[in-house]
Amino acid sequence: MPFIYQPKKEKKLSITPSIADSSHIINSYAGEWTSIGENNHIIESTFGDYTYTMDDVSVNYAEIGKFCSIASHVCINPVQHPMDRVSQHHMTYRKVAYDFANEDDEALFNWRRTQTVKIGHDVWIGHGAIIMKGVEIGTGAVVGSGSVVTKNVEPYTIVVGVPGKPIKRRFSKEVEYRLLEIAWWDWPRKKLETHFDELNDLDAFLKKHG
Repeated sequence: MPFIYQPKKEKKLSITPSIADSSHIINSYAGEWTSIGENNHIIESTFGDYTYTMDDVSVNYAEIGKFCSIASHVCINPVQHPMDRVSQHHMTYRKVAYDFANEDDEALFNWRRTQTVKIGHDVWIGHGAIIMKGVEIGTGAVVGSGSVVTKNVEPYTIVVGVPGKPIKRRFSKEVEYRLLEIAWWDWPRKKLETHFDELNDLDAFLKKHG
């Protein structure tokens, strides 16, 4: 039987967040034009307007900006086990599930909440990357596929490797400063529509807006 190629139909988004039925989300927020992919596991996190995730993404206790692109199998803020106890097993804090107590160890969960990951706007996180607890990633940065980011990343910087290290900047410091001043990610929809085609021409964009 001959192979028949059938292109995938592009899903049309709207101001109402698009969330795959297979995803598991707890106490989280997604802005307008956002898209949460298949089999995501998201706990107490926020997603700015236009940000999207692909399939099999895990996000815990994170603040993610607008226009971020999160590839498949990314893990943001993998949760920590209590290494100072006799046992690291989660029975020691998920006590109810194992019938060891009537209440779980909320102190540990509250500690996890203090280790928030913060991601700026227009950040691209490549396939399988891991962003460790407490890390801040600046606007316009790129995290290479498979990287493990353990330290803060400056705006418009590309980091790769294990552990993630900066290899180059996307633009000069002057251009970075001008883009951060323009802050196009905060434009209202009408202004974005008006100047949409200019986003593909850096020089013309800066000349007009910066």
